[in-house]
Amino acid sequence: MARLSEPEIDERLRETSWSREGEAIEREWSFADFAQALAFVSRVGAAAEQAGHHPDILLHGWNKVRLMLSTHSEGGLTQADFDLARRIEQLA
Repeated sequence: MARLSEPEIDERLRETSWSREGEAIEREWSFADFAQALAFVSRVGAAAEQAGHHPDILLHGWNKVRLMLSTHSEGGLTQADFDLARRIEQLA
């Protein structure tokens, strides 16, 4: 999958809750407790496996989850990152 240009990335980020962080996009969620945060991580993991595209996941502060998406094989962002981000939004 081809790496996206800067204008393409900017366009895909518009009207989302994801932000650009270097060569990745990231987003953080807060949950009521650790169990809900962990359940979200599990749902994200299943979706990532299905997509064959895996985010970096940080579960921290007992109830927070930060996800970072980037296509490492392309050295930056591709459509696969934004497709998975959209799928993750449905899981939150």
